[in-house]
Amino acid sequence: MVQATPFLLVLFLALGTHSISVKKCNLTGRWVNDLGSNMTITSVNANGVFAGFYHTAVTATSNEIKVSPLQGSQQKSPNQKGQPTFGFTVNWSFSDSITVFTGQCFVDDDGKEVLKTMWLLRSRVENINSDWKATRVGFNVFTRL
Repeated sequence: MVQATPFLLVLFLALGTHSISVKKCNLTGRWVNDLGSNMTITSVNANGVFAGFYHTAVTATSNEIKVSPLQGSQQKSPNQKGQPTFGFTVNWSFSDSITVFTGQCFVDDDGKEVLKTMWLLRSRVENINSDWKATRVGFNVFTRL
């Protein structure tokens, strides 16, 4: 029986690893980013298409900030392994600007979902000579509310 103990231990550990599942990241829900902006993704359909609302905490205009619609798509490849890539567009309701975000949904070591994103904000300018100042780029990290 003593000789069987190491074998049983290895067998138990090998079988036990199959029961450990990779925690999947789900885009649906309420999120807040590092600047205090809030985002709600209402649902992601079977094709990965989603919609929601974005309420920014920052703006370069003097206009009153309003909640703005967002539309996006999540990669539905079987290779995503529960931490999908995605992209979405926010059509700002209070300015002549639009922002596109791209990123990935991660589950961190503590089991918390985190969205790591990069964005491009395009503002309207008066003419082609001002095009150089029309696009801004940045990064945001979102955590679940």
